Amino acid sequence: MTKRVKRFIAGAVCPQCGLQDKIVMYDEGHSSYRECVSCGFREELVTTTSTADKATAVDIQTVNIVGVSNKDV
Repeated sequence: MTKRVKRFIAGAVCPQCGLQDKIVMYDEGHSSYRECVSCGFREELVTTTSTADKATAVDIQTVNIVGVSNKDV
């Protein structure tokens, strides 16, 4: 069994009890969680990427590729 590594998030405020610097983040299986060590609040973090974000990432990569020519190398 592997031990979960929990990381404190500096400046984070618990949405349930309102205390600052009590939130830890950790991964469990294929999910990430945040948890308050003071009141026990726990929430699964869901990461989504919008279509606009994907298009922007592709555009930036395309600009970088197009901007390089053989004489620059």
